[in-house]
Amino acid sequence: MSDEQKPAVEPPPEPELLEDEVVVEDTSGETTDRSRSMLREIASGNALAGVLAVVLAILVGSVMIAATDATVRETAGYVTARPSDFLNAVWDAVSGAYTAMFRGAVYNSLVTDPAAQWRPLTETLKFAGPLILGGLGVGIAFRASLFNIGGRGQMIIGGGAAAWVGFRFDGLPMIIHLPLAIIVGMAFGALWGGIAGLLKARTGAHEVIVTIMLNYVGYYLVFWALTKEWLLATPGSVNPKSPPMQDSAILPKILGERFNLHLGFVLAIIAVGIVWWLLTRSTLGYRIRAVGENPHAARASGINVGWTYTVVMMIAGSLLGLAGVNQVLGTVTSGVSTDIDAGIGFDAITVALLGRSRPFGILAAGLLFGAFKAGGFTMQASENISVDLVLVVQSLIVLFLAAPPLVRAIFRLPAQEAK
Repeated sequence: MSDEQKPAVEPPPEPELLEDEVVVEDTSGETTDRSRSMLREIASGNALAGVLAVVLAILVGSVMIAATDATVRETAGYVTARPSDFLNAVWDAVSGAYTAMFRGAVYNSLVTDPAAQWRPLTETLKFAGPLILGGLGVGIAFRASLFNIGGRGQMIIGGGAAAWVGFRFDGLPMIIHLPLAIIVGMAFGALWGGIAGLLKARTGAHEVIVTIMLNYVGYYLVFWALTKEWLLATPGSVNPKSPPMQDSAILPKILGERFNLHLGFVLAIIAVGIVWWLLTRSTLGYRIRAVGENPHAARASGINVGWTYTVVMMIAGSLLGLAGVNQVLGTVTSGVSTDIDAGIGFDAITVALLGRSRPFGILAAGLLFGAFKAGGFTMQASENISVDLVLVVQSLIVLFLAAPPLVRAIFRLPAQEAK
């Protein structure tokens, strides 16, 4: 065969860069970019990982229930001889605990009165109201890659301002008094959140440090106000507690006096719809999401990043202020004190993480945590299990949410593809 008849040998193709390799090169930037990317992954991962995190936390909680049960420990001494006794004791301890929690959170089958049977569900909804509002306040900040852990301060300031309006203005009709107290509480919460957003925008101060410090400032500011009769103190009293709310400023009970469920839960549901519309259907929501994805690209496209930071923190503060209003005008109307947040400011972080910073996800997470709170007391009373176990389960949920690869490895799920 001549040289002209020989087939031409084509040179080997040049190696192409894989898409994943380009992404790795582009994202090896500053530490703040890596932190922002990690926060986005935790706050907006797939829903299955969140559900499995709850399942894992409940399983670990079950182990703790069994380990602290006296009968389980007794039967463990002869487990090799009679393993059925040990397994039955474990089942009785765990099932008894969670059955008691269900009776306290959803439906009590041990009573015959229909109203009493469904009363636990109304308690769950009552506890869920401020958790949903707080979760929305934390979640909307997450969508802008802002870690708002100042929920406690925003709740205390907003609740204290609403309480001042609630007991100070006497003789106003409810149609004026109640909306005024709500608006004032939300405004002061927005002001307190806006301080962190403004400092972030103007000076670059990290919102975590600022919001932590504002929690303390808000706490001691309300504590000081509770010592002044012209502010929150009860005249002639040495206890740091305000006077009770006027009847015209109390959130009405929506199912009658037999139930504690009040209008605050309805306000929480309305807030879910508003935040959903804001994030998905409005121009401001687009800016918030764009800044959260990449503030540098958002700035290059003409979005005022600093202004967006300030506005989103004001919105977050107003929602947490509304959670404080829910407490002082609905749940505890006998007077405001420095513990009006009842730990909700920090629980809201867990609710937002579990809900993946999505309004309807936060709604579901708030209902779950409301059930934990309502059912925990029944579990303690009937099964002699410490209510602190609920806090342990909540903490474990946060732990597993913060480690999505661990959850995927335990359940043998495929790794999440890079976007």
